[in-house]
Amino acid sequence: MPPFKKILIANRGEIALRIIKSCRKLGIKAVAVYSEADTNALHVREADEAIYIGPSPSAKSYLNVEAILSAIDQSGAQAVHPGYGFLSENADFAEMLEKRGVALIGPPVQAIRLMGDKIESKKMAKRAGVNVVPGGLDVIEGAREALRAAAKIGFPVMVKAAAGGGGKGMRVAWDKKELLQGMQLAASEAASSFGDSRVFIEKFFDNPRHIEIQVLADKYGNVIHLGERECSIQRRHQKVIEEAPSVFIDETLRNKMGKQSVALAKRVGYFSAGTVEFIVDDKGNFYFLEMNTRLQVEHRVTELITGIDLVEQMIRIAAGEKLPMQQKDVTFSGWALESRVYAEDPKRGFLPSIGRITRYQEPVTAETILVDSGVYEGGEVSMFYDPMIAKVCTHAPTRNQAIESMKSALSAYVVEGIAHNMSFLSSVLSHPRFVSGDLSTNFIAQEYPEGFTNSALNEEMLRVFLGVGVQISLMDFERASLTTQQLPNRHRNIPARWVAELRGWQYAVEAKRKEYGYDIGYQDGLIVMRSNWKLGQDLFQGTVNGKAISVQIKPTMDGVLLKYSGFEEIVRLRSPRVAELTKYMPEKSASAARRNVLLAPIGGLVSNITVKEGDKVTAGQGLMTIEAMKMENILRAETEAVVKKINVTAPSSVQANQVLIEFAAVEEVA
Repeated sequence: MPPFKKILIANRGEIALRIIKSCRKLGIKAVAVYSEADTNALHVREADEAIYIGPSPSAKSYLNVEAILSAIDQSGAQAVHPGYGFLSENADFAEMLEKRGVALIGPPVQAIRLMGDKIESKKMAKRAGVNVVPGGLDVIEGAREALRAAAKIGFPVMVKAAAGGGGKGMRVAWDKKELLQGMQLAASEAASSFGDSRVFIEKFFDNPRHIEIQVLADKYGNVIHLGERECSIQRRHQKVIEEAPSVFIDETLRNKMGKQSVALAKRVGYFSAGTVEFIVDDKGNFYFLEMNTRLQVEHRVTELITGIDLVEQMIRIAAGEKLPMQQKDVTFSGWALESRVYAEDPKRGFLPSIGRITRYQEPVTAETILVDSGVYEGGEVSMFYDPMIAKVCTHAPTRNQAIESMKSALSAYVVEGIAHNMSFLSSVLSHPRFVSGDLSTNFIAQEYPEGFTNSALNEEMLRVFLGVGVQISLMDFERASLTTQQLPNRHRNIPARWVAELRGWQYAVEAKRKEYGYDIGYQDGLIVMRSNWKLGQDLFQGTVNGKAISVQIKPTMDGVLLKYSGFEEIVRLRSPRVAELTKYMPEKSASAARRNVLLAPIGGLVSNITVKEGDKVTAGQGLMTIEAMKMENILRAETEAVVKKINVTAPSSVQANQVLIEFAAVEEVA
């Protein structure tokens, strides 16, 4: 008999779908809730029932407690799974469920209240004998108090939302100016995301690892840990790539961290799944950051190496069942990685991307992979919610194998219509420092200080792009030749010698047709291409010199655009004579940049305008704020100018590339 007959999922997207899977496994009916923006969402389609809860903004829907409670009453659900984010760590909501006799698939109210407040959780951790980060035991109110606290702790410091999570409401300050600005931004973000503007300050460690311990506890005092996850690859305090186990943690350190995590869970009377987060320095010293009283986004990597379905265990624990295992029963198998695919453009400063997904195809490779996603072809990525559109997970016997599987999966994952970060993820996974396991929370800032741009192609990458580009082009020429041969008195032979152009460089190549591909000679090397690829397919899968590859394809006017392992390259194939003549072709001049206007870099909501018409602005001065996907983006002046005309008001929605402000040069006004 299932633990519950019906569960309402108070969330959306990929996590709602993840919970639906475990409900089906247990024979439980799943009830979805949805906002106006999610009317056609995948989790709505997949659930047994779906109930509308309000307008698109999360404050009026997924954070609307009364609407969620009404949905529970309508559905007759016996329990609620909140997923992560939204109401997942809202103690008041949990208390309301308790009074209604509806089970929360999560911890007790008191544990949520104690651990959900980042200040109180540190005090409790300290009493439980857990190592804590210096500072952060009091709410900071006002600039004077912030400066006093920072002086006591010592710069750099971290400003954090007391009710925060998921990287929201967090700012690093290296000096007084950054501290005062960070206080304002963190409080504003926290109020917007959590309805609580309180912040605190704690010591910021310059180059630590972020390690978390997964705990699991039942209602009878049985508490175990399921090992660690390494979450050090972060951007703006938002996790990007996670793995389990960590290359840095040995059995002794794992036991120490696990013991302290279990002690904290017991101290607060915890039950359900939970995560205790630590920062760890290069000497193995670890310090408590916070306890997340909910399921984590990265829970999948723990499931993959332990074989334990955490969502199932949460449901069973909420129904009053005992843990089916003890600490000695927990074993680890292989290595698991998770990459978070975000709707953002790495080449434009990781600005959020919204719009319709015009092409969507999940990866099919030789490796076993797992994709959790809430999107589909033709669906919309909304400005109202988190930019994560999918999680891609791989599991293999070794870390290196898991990395290679992940790179293969990302190369074969087709998402078009919006910008995404898969090229950046592939770049990180291929970085020698990542491969060696030399990680820290500053990895991205240190290795990509100027942002993300494609680097030089190594010999292996060169062979892939040349080989795939040449094969596709020759197969296209062969098709054209067959068509020509059907005409009377017409015959065309495909020559062997060609010139391939890549990144402006020309490579003389000689191609020999084989049964399943080509042997392509170039310079002093040989590219052996083998594939069953057919013209018209937008994913090339095969081998290059024996290595399996997946390359995304898009035809261009005079070549083919290839996407592989974080790179996007155009390959053009020409006859030697045409290639020789191309150097005489005039180059197209790029259109002059529109320096006299401010364009919206993203679609979103203009929430604040800090200048008015006639104002003289200086380079770097803030002009307005656009909110998109829970983030505030301050648009700044690139140079000194005078505001001639403001074309928008606040609040108002804008589209990407919309003209927001028109400027006049200072000398024109003087």
